Amino acid sequence: MLPATINIFEKAARKAGRILARDFGEIENLQIQSKSIGDFVTSADLKVEQSLLETLRYYYPNANFITEESGVIEGQEETIVIDPIDGTSNFIHGIPHVGIVIGKIVDDKITDGIIFNPILNEFYWASEGKGAWCNNKRIRVSKRQDLSSCLIGTGCPFGSRIYKNYYKELDSISQLTAGVRRLGAASIDLAYVASGKIDGFWEKDLNLWDVVSGVLLVKEAGGRLSLPNGARWDIKSRDILASNTLIHNKLVENLTLL
Repeated sequence: MLPATINIFEKAARKAGRILARDFGEIENLQIQSKSIGDFVTSADLKVEQSLLETLRYYYPNANFITEESGVIEGQEETIVIDPIDGTSNFIHGIPHVGIVIGKIVDDKITDGIIFNPILNEFYWASEGKGAWCNNKRIRVSKRQDLSSCLIGTGCPFGSRIYKNYYKELDSISQLTAGVRRLGAASIDLAYVASGKIDGFWEKDLNLWDVVSGVLLVKEAGGRLSLPNGARWDIKSRDILASNTLIHNKLVENLTLL
């Protein structure tokens, strides 16, 4: 039995997912506007967000909403965070690593979250104390403890987002591990850490809607979260390090030695 909140989120995500999947199939006809280099908003983004808001506001008429495209919609009760398409650049280029993200926050604590990839039909969800799941199967972080056999995800900054030491971080982690992966959607990276497909993930300068559900998935799957320097992560943090717990300190060490 799905928790009630997850049920509602799934209903919203699957309905919106049909729009996303249909547009994914017609990628070449999309009207694409550019907000800034590499940061695209497509007509699909806006349609998916409207669909999500329509369903969610029906069930949560008094909630606060934080959305990527519409900004903040003020309310009195819990906060619902929405990213209509995480991985917009992937979407535009016909790469199927995309996620619809919906998370719920009560008193600054993430209590429920889903990530739905309608192209690959992967529905990830987690609720506080209920574990992490994908398509009705319980998921858990990996048990690898030697960095040399671990795959680590990252986000590659581009354009003006490239920060000092990024390539040193990349060099350091690449030399110690079985490889670094760039999937192009932080929510999917975190879902992959939670399901043991990759063993760790770090990225800087992220928004809450990119990570809200992934953070809960990793926690509920037995993983660990912090800032890349090992300090505590909270919902105001822009940077993140997630891992299977076993390699966490080694990653922190190698991301801060620079």
